[in-house]
Amino acid sequence: MVYMELFSDKPGDEGLKGRERCLAMLAVMTTTSMAVFDGSMVNIALPQIARSLAISSSDAVLISNSYLLSTAMFLAIFAAFVKQVGFRVQFTMGLSVFTLASLGCALSTSLPMLVGMRLLQGVGAAAVLSIAPAILRSIFPNRLLGRILGANALLIATITAIAPVFGGTLISTLSWQWLFVINVPFGLTALLLTQRAMPRKQTNERESFDVLGGVLSAVMLGAFIMTANSFSQAGEGGISTDTLFTALLYAVVSVVAGVFFFRRQKRVAKPLLPLVIFSSTRFSLAALTSLSSFVSQGIIFIALPFLFQNVYGYSAFASALLFTPWPVGIILAAPQAGKFADRYSAALVSTIGLCIFMLGIALLALLPANASIWDIGFRSLLCGIGFGCFQSPNNRELLSNVSRENSGYASGVLAIMRTFGQCLGGALVGVILAQYALSSHGESAHLQMEAQGVRVSLWVAVTATMLAIILSFTRLKALNKSLKEV
Repeated sequence: MVYMELFSDKPGDEGLKGRERCLAMLAVMTTTSMAVFDGSMVNIALPQIARSLAISSSDAVLISNSYLLSTAMFLAIFAAFVKQVGFRVQFTMGLSVFTLASLGCALSTSLPMLVGMRLLQGVGAAAVLSIAPAILRSIFPNRLLGRILGANALLIATITAIAPVFGGTLISTLSWQWLFVINVPFGLTALLLTQRAMPRKQTNERESFDVLGGVLSAVMLGAFIMTANSFSQAGEGGISTDTLFTALLYAVVSVVAGVFFFRRQKRVAKPLLPLVIFSSTRFSLAALTSLSSFVSQGIIFIALPFLFQNVYGYSAFASALLFTPWPVGIILAAPQAGKFADRYSAALVSTIGLCIFMLGIALLALLPANASIWDIGFRSLLCGIGFGCFQSPNNRELLSNVSRENSGYASGVLAIMRTFGQCLGGALVGVILAQYALSSHGESAHLQMEAQGVRVSLWVAVTATMLAIILSFTRLKALNKSLKEV
């Protein structure tokens, strides 16, 4: 009943009519599902891909990192480029590239070919993920904004959680190539829906595009991701001098490119990322809150499999099943949270969600040595409920505090915060586990130290969530101050 209202029409509604709204939403969500799936479920297949292509495990990591790297590098560029061509053209281009690259991945017979196809996949994913929330805002009226963003957040969070289970099931019955082949029919379906219902560009005017700003943005974001990846690749010998030097070099490149990028954005007439959108305190705080929360999520999704498999002794498939309560919690919470965000303060609803989320993470960090399945499930469920209560209201807060003309930029910022947060979280887990491995001698000691490393990682996630709560509480104070002034 809640979702049927999404396609109802009322006088004065902005966006598309009910039927066209439904078709356009299906195109966006089908494409989002494919992009998020590919960013999550491929990781579980890396050992099988390594054996199939006769490559090392360290080389296999490139298959995952190349997708994330190209996605991050092009998010800001496509968030601005949509002004040139409109939602429909960019979405069609990105979806086409992603679908064809998926077929190329399935047909790959060597590591360079597969990595190249994954890089192309990331470009296509950036083109669609950078504008997906903005498209939803353009096709739905403001009265339904919280609910549709809640549905979208529900979709992304659920897919992120169930992707390992789905991927494990697929590769256990078929081969790793089917992880990519499955994108082709869904991609073709989404293309048909896009041509049928996606809104066209409203104006034929061509705006200037900040090419230099795009290059600086790609270098800044790409070097930042490579900095994190450098630390996460530290082996059992700890962070070597070469690793530290490489990471610092990437960091310097990122900072220098970032300084030139932001200076240019202040001077150029048509900037790649208008800094004016950050003049809204509520927008900026919502973006930082999102970044911090996704750092926590990135830590949890990488740390828990080590705990479940290496410490508790569960199989990879059983370990993936232990994540099931998380999406269940999101399914229970996200629709209602989106509805409440349309009626009450979105900042307040998301802050309450963060508190529940932090409690769930703390309980996971306090899991006993012989935790039962039900004990693990309850704590994961609590995390899912908290994250479901947080994400959609926070997204609403972010998107509703910019003008409709700048919604594409805001959508790109949202995607960047999610990508960077998950990457930073994963990098932190890699560094922590590598340092604890230094203190282990023998298999028993190794498992004990790894368990400690996982728990420390989870407490870092608690700290990151606490920072998100502080940021979210700050915007509540800002909101109350502005209400008093009115």
